[in-house]
Amino acid sequence: MKDLSEVTVAVIGLGYVGLPLAVAFGKAFPTTGFDVKPARVAEIRAGRDSTREVSPEELSAARHLTATGDAADLAAADVYVVTVPTPIDRARQPDLSPLRRASEAVGAALRPGNTVIYESTVYPGATE
Repeated sequence: MKDLSEVTVAVIGLGYVGLPLAVAFGKAFPTTGFDVKPARVAEIRAGRDSTREVSPEELSAARHLTATGDAADLAAADVYVVTVPTPIDRARQPDLSPLRRASEAVGAALRPGNTVIYESTVYPGATE
């Protein structure tokens, strides 16, 4: 088992949940923030967050955070946190396809001893 000081983290999905989490981890641990949207990766690399969840100052304080759209960059991580959206359809049923795609990307990078955490939500009342 790795010492905590040697752990690397990957956050998959850099939206309003994932980016603040990646920034928090990126202040202390080598962290890869992954998103499938090239424009989102570019804005984070430029020090901006269009969701306004994270200030430019907070982004720059996350010295160990690297944003990427290349799933191959996930291979170095020890801990994976999946924070992709779970949108609902017209019948108010969750669309799990983003979660499935993220799981496939993580699965391709997994090694024995890795940890995967899912932090995915459905809008309250979506299945009422």
